[in-house]
This record gives sequence, C-alpha cells and structure tokens, in this order.
Amino acid sequence: MNPKVTIVIPFYNDPYAYQAISSALAQTYPNVEIIVVDDGSNRYGEIGKIVPLMNRVLYMRKPNGGTASALNYGIRRASGDYIAWLSSDDLFYPHKLAVQIPFMLERQAEISFCSFDLMDENGLVTQTDVTPRFADEAALCSAMLTLNPINGCTVVMSARLLEEIGLFNEALPYTHDYDLWFRIMLAGYRFAFVDEPLIGYRWHPQMGTVRHWPSIQLEVEQTRGRYRSSMTDYIHKLGGQV
Repeated sequence: MNPKVTIVIPFYNDPYAYQAISSALAQTYPNVEIIVVDDGSNRYGEIGKIVPLMNRVLYMRKPNGGTASALNYGIRRASGDYIAWLSSDDLFYPHKLAVQIPFMLERQAEISFCSFDLMDENGLVTQTDVTPRFADEAALCSAMLTLNPINGCTVVMSARLLEEIGLFNEALPYTHDYDLWFRIMLAGYRFAFVDEPLIGYRWHPQMGTVRHWPSIQLEVEQTRGRYRSSMTDYIHKLGGQV
C-alpha cells in the first residue's frame, strides 16, 4: 500500500526553487503529487528556470500573501492522503518519503518529523544530523516552551489531521509552523520521530530567518505566550516537568 503524498512547495522570488522542485521529482516513493505555489513572484527569470518542470508538477500562481497563505493554497488543492511541505530553498533527499511513509504506517502515526543536515548557499553540507533528541513526548513538549524543535520541512502529516486541527494561521508570517505544532500537540497527537536526516536545510544570507530575525523573535515570544499555560498543563498530564 502506497498512499498518495502531496508535496507542497511555496516559493517567492527564490533562485533555489528549481533545485527544490527537482528534489521532489527525484523521490523514490512511487505515489507523489507535487504542487508548486508561486506566491506572486516578480522575478520572472527565476520563474523561467522552473518552466521545464511544469509539465511534471501542478503549478499554481496567486497574489503574494506569505508562506502560510501559499501553503494553505496548495494544501486546499491537494489530493494526497499525506501532506509534506518543502521550502523552496531546501532539498528532500531521494529516499525521504520512502522511509518516512512506511515508518508512519507501521506506527499508525498521523504526523512525524525527522532530522536534517545543514547546507550552505552552494548546497554543500556544513553539519549533519542536527536535530536534538528527546527522551519522550513530554520532553519534546517541554522544549516547545523554549524553542521550535521541529523543522517544518521534515514533517509529514495526514490530510485528515489537518482537516481536524485546521491549516496554518495566515496572520502569522513567521511562526505559522510553530503555532500549528502547538495546536496539534494540545489536541493529543504525538509526533513520531524518524531518527535520521532526510532533508538538506539551506542556511544562507538571503533566507527570511536571517533577514527578519528581530521580527521573528518578537512573534515567537507572542506565539509561545499564547500557549504557555495550556502546554504547561499538558506536559504535567504527560508526567513531564517544565
């Protein structure tokens, strides 16, 4: 059984988008739908780079609204049983879904994440297997009160989970993923962890995390503050400590 997986790739004026889409097309998993959401790009030379790939993906263009809006746009049009998000400057390794989907099916997991490697702007790996490990779910939830330990592009989640929990909060330009993880955890779902790096996460000077760091930090504190009390109670119910 190979349930369909939809990979949603949002992009906006990103010179790395061609590489990201190519990595999605290179998946060894046999049942993949790829939705590329152009979030109002205005650098048409970069769009031109992906034109040769458009007959192999579902390409959609919308007015610029931010990453959360682009992700939701793609998810609403997805036909997959599972949803994976690939940022346009990152890479899926060819075996990512071939490893992660059977892992989830064996455990009947609705959501999972994995470790990742760090890459530089040239795609060279600078650090391998960087995700912290947690002893149990309570420890993972406790970590959420000090950092976001889950890289969004490592996550695969079921479409039915999103139908229940809801999509990304489009009012949050930077912490839409962090916010969603809180909501999923507080609904009682556990994040299964694949203990190996299955993506390359590109760290480069033009990435939003670098350019918008002060604004991101402010939004992180606000998002964390909204869930702190509920998450603290939930951690205690799991038998953990804050």
